[in-house]
Amino acid sequence: SRGINAEYGDMATTWLRSTMSLAPSGARGMATLKDIETRLKSVKNIKKITSSMKMVSAAKFTRAEKALKPARVYGTGAASLYEKNEFADGEDKLYIAISSDRGLCGGIHSGLGRTFKALHAESPVKKSVMVGDKVKAILIKTMGDTYLSTFNNVGKKQSSFSDALDIAEEVLTYEFDSADIAYNSFVNVVSYKPVIKATPSAANIESNDAIFTYDEVDSEVIRCYQEFTLANMIHHALKEQEASEQSARMNAMENATRNAGEMIDALQLQYNRTRQAVITRELIEIISGANALD
Repeated sequence: SRGINAEYGDMATTWLRSTMSLAPSGARGMATLKDIETRLKSVKNIKKITSSMKMVSAAKFTRAEKALKPARVYGTGAASLYEKNEFADGEDKLYIAISSDRGLCGGIHSGLGRTFKALHAESPVKKSVMVGDKVKAILIKTMGDTYLSTFNNVGKKQSSFSDALDIAEEVLTYEFDSADIAYNSFVNVVSYKPVIKATPSAANIESNDAIFTYDEVDSEVIRCYQEFTLANMIHHALKEQEASEQSARMNAMENATRNAGEMIDALQLQYNRTRQAVITRELIEIISGANALD
């Protein structure tokens, strides 16, 4: 009897030591179990939050994608004149960066920031208008001295054409040869790409002889057309950015939920092993006490 108990005790002790190595160093017994249980509860709560955010983002993405379709028709139509005709770029360029105030959407804002940094390194940006706090914060060290105006409270609700008009009116208060709009263009639910669309000034449009090929157009008509197309293209950029951001946030929350699930599985396994180690240790103490009495 004693030999069997001693043999069992040695085997249990060996198994216990291998199991306890899974626990944090210096932690023993119930304290370790309590720590793991607390962390497990915390990760489960995080998983609930990320799962809820994923569902909310999916609903917002559906609305954003639906709103993008008509905006894309007007935006591409407005840009087609500038793409099919050659206009002088000029040296006085103004850049408009379209982002939002909200995060937790992967690298969508940092990607736009990298595009601007590369552009600034190639040819220094002298004038810029920042729409959204995220891109403003990313670029403030690199080109903060170029900011002419900034807009915030972007992305908290769906943008409207009135928002685009406000931005366009602010942009038109500055002198420029070309206003280039940078934003994330929505490709599909899992991808987007930063793009830059150029919009020449009214004077630049008027200097192109192709405009007068079929009919005479006075300066006032060209100025009104340039202002309207600028607002249309900004509105299109806002809608593209919204759809890209919501899809990126939906994917980010899906990845976060999956990672939380994997962490929960690992913590649950560690908890079970540690709990079994505590039980085994208690059995060893009972067996050792019985051996001591024999």
